[in-house]
Amino acid sequence: MLVAAAVCPCPPLLVPEVAAGAAAELDDARAACSDALAVLAAARPDRLVVVGPAEESGRGPHPEGGRGSFSGFGVDLGVRLGRGGGDPPSARELPPSLAVAAWLLERTGWSAAPVEGLGVGEPLAADRCVEVGRGIGASAERVALLVMGDASACRTLKAPGYLDERAAPFDAEAARALGTADLAALKALDADLAYELKASGRAPWQVLAGAAEGAGLTGALLYEDAPYGVGYVVAAWS
Repeated sequence: MLVAAAVCPCPPLLVPEVAAGAAAELDDARAACSDALAVLAAARPDRLVVVGPAEESGRGPHPEGGRGSFSGFGVDLGVRLGRGGGDPPSARELPPSLAVAAWLLERTGWSAAPVEGLGVGEPLAADRCVEVGRGIGASAERVALLVMGDASACRTLKAPGYLDERAAPFDAEAARALGTADLAALKALDADLAYELKASGRAPWQVLAGAAEGAGLTGALLYEDAPYGVGYVVAAWS
């Protein structure tokens, strides 16, 4: 049964070493992420599953102890998912979203439960996302989820996806659904529109919707902004 969830954005810019001189611009987002992770720890889970968007090479399960790196963003900084001792056999490098999650967990000193990761592909259909989520929710007596993903990347002219007038309404509905734990609204997010708006969080959010079925969780929106033309949302469910 899902006992808690935290929703966080996954830009590598959350890591101050990557953001460099612009690091202070995301201080509020980092603080909100820390607050969301505190909700997870307070729920005393038996297991934490981190779900984030991934390219094909990073999709599927990632065991505790898996390593990630921000070298691709010009920073010699490595992270490890959870506390796993030694390198897991045949472990792949964490995709960027799970590397950011690993950094957040290290930053907050996570020790409440074992951790494992799951990279989810952008093309995964909504019904399949929900099915995956149901499996996670049924995998342990007390499961927590850390769900990584961004809203649209089309909020301004300088955004990665340029300005799209559909972006702000899409992000507003996603933030409302995440902030109120509205499972039906999350399941109804349009996958094609999310793809066009470069919203990497759509599939992970729909995994969360499947995992939360029957859990009776309530949501709280902790942060919502688009500082670089990309929608960032932080929410906590308990």
